[in-house]
Amino acid sequence: MRDSLQRLPGRRFGKVALTFLALVLTCGCLGAGAPTARGAAVGDEQGGAEKVSRDLKEAVAGRQEQRVRVIVQTGTAPTLAHRRTIKALGGRALQSYEHINALAVELPASAVARLAERSDVNHLSLDREVAALGHLEQTTGAAQIRGLLNYNPGLDGGGVGIAILDSGIRQGHHEFQRGSFLMSSRIVASVDFTGEGSADDRYGHGTFVAGVAAGGAQVAKGSYTGLAPNADLINVRVLDGEGKARSSTIIAAIDWCIENRERYHIRVINLSLGAPAIESYRTDPLCLAVRRAHDAGIVVVAAAGNNGKDKDGNKLYGLIHSPGNDPSVITVGAANTFGTDARSDDAVASFSSRGPTRSYTTDAGGTKHFDNLIKPDLIAPGNKILSAGIADSPLTSSSLSARFGADWRDHVMSLSGTSVAAPAIAGAAALLLQARPELTPNLVKAILMYSAQPLSGYNTLEQGAGELNADGAIRLAVLVRGDVRSLATGDQMLTGTLPDTQASWIAGEECVWGQGVIVNYRVAYGGELMRRYQGVYGQGFLLGDGLLFSEGILLSDGLLFSEGVLWADGVLWADGVLWADGRPGVSGNSLAQGILFSDGILFSDGILLSDGLLFSEGVLWADGTH
Repeated sequence: MRDSLQRLPGRRFGKVALTFLALVLTCGCLGAGAPTARGAAVGDEQGGAEKVSRDLKEAVAGRQEQRVRVIVQTGTAPTLAHRRTIKALGGRALQSYEHINALAVELPASAVARLAERSDVNHLSLDREVAALGHLEQTTGAAQIRGLLNYNPGLDGGGVGIAILDSGIRQGHHEFQRGSFLMSSRIVASVDFTGEGSADDRYGHGTFVAGVAAGGAQVAKGSYTGLAPNADLINVRVLDGEGKARSSTIIAAIDWCIENRERYHIRVINLSLGAPAIESYRTDPLCLAVRRAHDAGIVVVAAAGNNGKDKDGNKLYGLIHSPGNDPSVITVGAANTFGTDARSDDAVASFSSRGPTRSYTTDAGGTKHFDNLIKPDLIAPGNKILSAGIADSPLTSSSLSARFGADWRDHVMSLSGTSVAAPAIAGAAALLLQARPELTPNLVKAILMYSAQPLSGYNTLEQGAGELNADGAIRLAVLVRGDVRSLATGDQMLTGTLPDTQASWIAGEECVWGQGVIVNYRVAYGGELMRRYQGVYGQGFLLGDGLLFSEGILLSDGLLFSEGVLWADGVLWADGVLWADGRPGVSGNSLAQGILFSDGILFSDGILLSDGLLFSEGVLWADGTH
């Protein structure tokens, strides 16, 4: 494994490196080509891209007589002709996805190439294994904002459904009961996709995740309350008793959520799980599934992964997991709060996966086209967090229930990881949607990023726009006009004015908003992002749409971005200050932990994992095992 790691130069930059930085980031390529054109189909590949994913090729090589599970992307809704073809090739269709235009099939390895030859088949991917990536109210600012805005009946996520796609949620746990008298359950629906015949949690991960997002105040006098303690929970069990699943299982669950979004008021999906990000988000079937949910009006939150360091403690870059590598989702890294409510001592957790996304397509000539998106989008508390648990969970041997009595329904446990951080963002999104149901997924994402607090000493590929600030995000959300979905680019978006000092006070400390929104390869910056409506906030777009390039010069598409938006030349945060348009921030400091990456070359204080050795059929383990 050591041979696969390339050590790179340290933190000092010469004039040549800085010149190269400006060239690479101005072009916007970062080794990945220009951003996708507005209106392009989700699954569009670059010209000549191969139809069979790399890991599927590896899986069938030399194994012609063995059978393999495959996700078949059909472009349009799967037809009887597709099923007949699969049967004629000696295979069988396992499941059809109505809203995602795909089939899960099992067939002989020898049939893969023949299936790929069909004109009504867009792409073939291996049905990969997926697994769980295993004081919140105070440190995120959620507690203080509930009553401060005098919102009736209180900003607690009421009326918003959060779908937890995980190992299940333990029915009967007091954290999920409605009201202080425990009259009814907030788990409004439960469905099992594992085939094990029960939606109950046998692993513990899903119960914990649900508690972070929407745990109530019924245990230990509210010490472990989640971000949205009155939100409805939709229990979608996709991980088995060992915390594992196939991509096809997750896709089927997402398809179900899209189908039932109105019935259960599903506005948020939380995915505290991941698979190796091998193929580009343009063809990865799991990424295409979350994009469908996003386009249907659902905010999708995904964990970044827990591969931020090697066994010797060195930083690693480029290991964001799927579907966190998709630009439509809110990809979440983990912060370490060191157990304090104050944020001045917060840091990026060492295990939290860093960007850029290194998934790629390979064209017919063998050239790799890397995605190289800036990820994660945000970070949230994810180190040694206490939340709802089950006494028989294999994730932890410690039992904390005795502190609150012997009742298993009061059990809590401690876990760390980006899958602990992700549901904090999911809960915050539910609060925003309760305050302003008209918000689109893109606008929810933009508000969360704009109000986030950049942590000093960490670059954008480590923390994205910064650490979750629920106080600031809700203050912004309640100012958004009720007719926001009918606005045109450049229209006034707020009913009031932005505060002169854009900051929140959390645990007695001033937390300055970053005022930046990540748009694939750059950071858009400035108050106009919130004062005026931006076309990319609409449904069916991505925040990175509308960036046009002419001879290497960045131009803003007037249809999707208003005037007054600043564009950062790079992905640099210097001591918590954004460098916009290449000019130094207020502090005037020199570059601090700046980064440069291009096709496997990284100027940083870390290590980039060799692209050719990204995980093939790896299994990702729950956060609690780290």
